[in-house]
Amino acid sequence: MSEPGTPFVIRPAERSDDDALAELDRATWSTLHAVQPRPLPPYRPFFDETHPPEQHLVAEPVTEGAVGDGRIAGYIRLCAPTPLSCNQHVRQIQGLAVADWARGRGVARALLRAAGDAARRQDAIRLTLRVLGHNTPARRLYESEGYAVEGVLPGEFFLAGRYVDDVLMGRSLGG
Repeated sequence: MSEPGTPFVIRPAERSDDDALAELDRATWSTLHAVQPRPLPPYRPFFDETHPPEQHLVAEPVTEGAVGDGRIAGYIRLCAPTPLSCNQHVRQIQGLAVADWARGRGVARALLRAAGDAARRQDAIRLTLRVLGHNTPARRLYESEGYAVEGVLPGEFFLAGRYVDDVLMGRSLGG
């Protein structure tokens, strides 16, 4: 699947993407969006028991009619927010990263839209996410895609010497 007009194809992640996704995650690490410390060797695998490949979509560039050229432009992690049956109608974005070389080319927007489509196929009626309050570019993108602020946890994290809000956003997937 791909977003019309974009030079990327969005596909389900495969176990063989582990190394590339782990490298992308390390390369894009920033206090703008990360609450975990910067990863240090020895690095852990990207996929684990709680975050298997099935929870991820990846974006690859399309070049000269080929489906992908082997580079991963970005990924999004989509999963149930809890194991409780009472909120299985909700899916949550728990990670989104775009490679520096692919920024500004619609990759994050295409991944968000693909995640919405995937959530609908999983019978979800809501899609939620959390974003750090100072991450203005991400918040603008989410708002432009129909996400609204549904709550704020003031000063929830202490990052790079200052307190940062945790902003809860969501949107309906209904028609």
